[in-house]
Amino acid sequence: MTIKNSIELNKIAIAGNLRGLVNHSPQMRARAALCNSFIADALAMPVHWFYNPFDIYAAFPGGIQQFEAAPRFHPSSIMNLHSTTAGGRGVQQANNGPQVVGDIILKDKRQYWGIANQHYHRAMRAGDNTLNLHCMRVLMRAMANNNGRYYAAHFLQDYIQFMTAGIPQHPDTYAESYHRGFFANLAKGLPPEKAAAKTHDTASVGGLVGIAPLAIAELLFDRSLERVQRLCRMHLFLTHPDDNLAKICDAYVALIEALLFRTEGDARQFIAATAKQSAAIDVPLLVQKYADDNQVVGGKFSRACYIEDSWPSLLYLAWKYCDDPRQALIANANLGGDNCHRGAVLGVMLGLASGDGLQDWFVQLQNAADIHAEVEALLKPVNL
Repeated sequence: MTIKNSIELNKIAIAGNLRGLVNHSPQMRARAALCNSFIADALAMPVHWFYNPFDIYAAFPGGIQQFEAAPRFHPSSIMNLHSTTAGGRGVQQANNGPQVVGDIILKDKRQYWGIANQHYHRAMRAGDNTLNLHCMRVLMRAMANNNGRYYAAHFLQDYIQFMTAGIPQHPDTYAESYHRGFFANLAKGLPPEKAAAKTHDTASVGGLVGIAPLAIAELLFDRSLERVQRLCRMHLFLTHPDDNLAKICDAYVALIEALLFRTEGDARQFIAATAKQSAAIDVPLLVQKYADDNQVVGGKFSRACYIEDSWPSLLYLAWKYCDDPRQALIANANLGGDNCHRGAVLGVMLGLASGDGLQDWFVQLQNAADIHAEVEALLKPVNL
C-alpha cells in the first residue's frame, strides 16, 4: 500500500466516525449503501457459489467472519461446463473465429476455464471485488464524468473498453453469462445497444447489482420515481432483457427511494411492504416461523441466482437483520449460493436503512481508496 493510499484510507475512517455523530442525511445513507455493496461482495467472494453450507465451514472453520482470499479448491464449481464462446453452458472451444473468453474478454484467464473444481475467482485476495462490482464502478465513473447523470451510450462505451482491455482492469477469472452473451453478439456485428443476450439465467440477481448507483444519484438529482425507474429499466435491458426482472427492478428502485428519503417509520415496514407487493411473501412471518436462515435461503428459496428465489431471500435477510448490517452480511456470505450478487443488493438496502457504512471493513477492501473517491465523485453534484 502506498503512503498516499494509506492517508486516503485514514481520511475515510475518520469521515466514517464523524458521520456517526450526526443525523443521517440522504447523502450519507447513499454513501453507506454503496460502501456496503462492495463490502458484501468481497466478504462473500471466497465462498461464492458454494451450494453446501458444510463446505463453507470446512474451508473456513467457524464460517466467513472477515475478508478472506479465494481458496484453491471449489467443491461446487461447474466453471468447466460454462461456454467460453457465448452465454450459458456448452462449448469451450470455438469452431471458427475468436473465443469470447480469452480473445475478447478475460484475455489472461482462458486457461483456467476447463479445470474441474476451479474457483470462479481464482487467486483473488482478501478484500477483492468480483467482476460485477468492477462493472458497477465503471458505471459510477461514467456517471461522474457526466456530472452525475446517466447516459446509456457513455456507459456502453466505457463497459466495452473496460472488458476488452489488453491489460486486465480487474482481478476476476469468471464472467457471468450475460457478459459472454453480450460480447458474442457484439462480435457478430450487433450494435452495443442491441447486443444483450437472453439465456436461462438472464432473470438473475446479478442484473440488479449496477442499479443502485444509477438510482441513488438520479433520485438525489430529481426525486421523480417513475423517471428513475425508466432509466434503470433502460440500463437493465442493455445486459439483462427480461420483463420479470424489470418488474423486480421497479420494486427495488421504489424501495431505494423510500429508504433513501424516509423521515419517519421503521425501515422494516418498507422492506415488508416491498416483499408483499413484489414477491407475495410475509417476511415477518418467515422470520417468526424459521429459526435457521438455511431453512429460508436454501430451503424455501433456492440459493441460486434466479430472481424468483434470490429476491425474496435478500428481502428476508434485510428485514431480519435490519438493525445489524454487519451480521446480515456475515449471514449472507455463509448461506452460499449466489451470495456475492445477493449480498451486493442486500448491502444497499442495509446501508440505506441504517446509515452505517461499516467503515472498519470498508478500509480493508483492496480498492478502498479508489472506490471512496468514485463514490464521492458520483455524489458530488448533489453535495454542491
